Amino acid sequence: MAAIGLLLGIVCLAGVGRSVLPGGNLLSIARREVGVKERTGQNDGPRVEAYLGAVGLKKGNPWCAAFVCWTFKQAGYALPRTAWSPDLFPKEKRVSQPVPGSIFSIYFPVLKRIGHCGFVEYVYGHWIGTIEGNTSGQGSREGDGVYRKFRHIRTLKSFADWREKNKGFQRPVLKKAALLFFP
Repeated sequence: MAAIGLLLGIVCLAGVGRSVLPGGNLLSIARREVGVKERTGQNDGPRVEAYLGAVGLKKGNPWCAAFVCWTFKQAGYALPRTAWSPDLFPKEKRVSQPVPGSIFSIYFPVLKRIGHCGFVEYVYGHWIGTIEGNTSGQGSREGDGVYRKFRHIRTLKSFADWREKNKGFQRPVLKKAALLFFP
């Protein structure tokens, strides 16, 4: 009986923990999108077009920033609303450290600008677990779906947090044990 109670407690903690951790609601929405794929590989398909629609674009456009904005919209946030990934990183929204629910950017020298973005799902030392749209299994910026990636912090340019700040709240960095509950 005690074992059942302990197991039930762990299950409840895992379920509640997802919503009370920083970025919990955003990340639970983003997690449900992992596995969404383009219909023909041309930035199209019902779900991809919904992401693009959240920022006023039609199919055929790059959609990594649209995915981020769609997720914020689904979580009840009025902003951000842009399809241009560099616009997700204004100075007043930038943060020095990645935290779950913040947004990361990747700079592309050939473009001379930020060219890809997504969500920080967890931090593990110098590695960041991400959820990102318009990428691929190889991590390209012009991919075919929503994927989970594991990126080294040195490959990321900047981080932004569009959520309202909760003064006095210390944001946790997920450690190995937390990954058991929050994969």
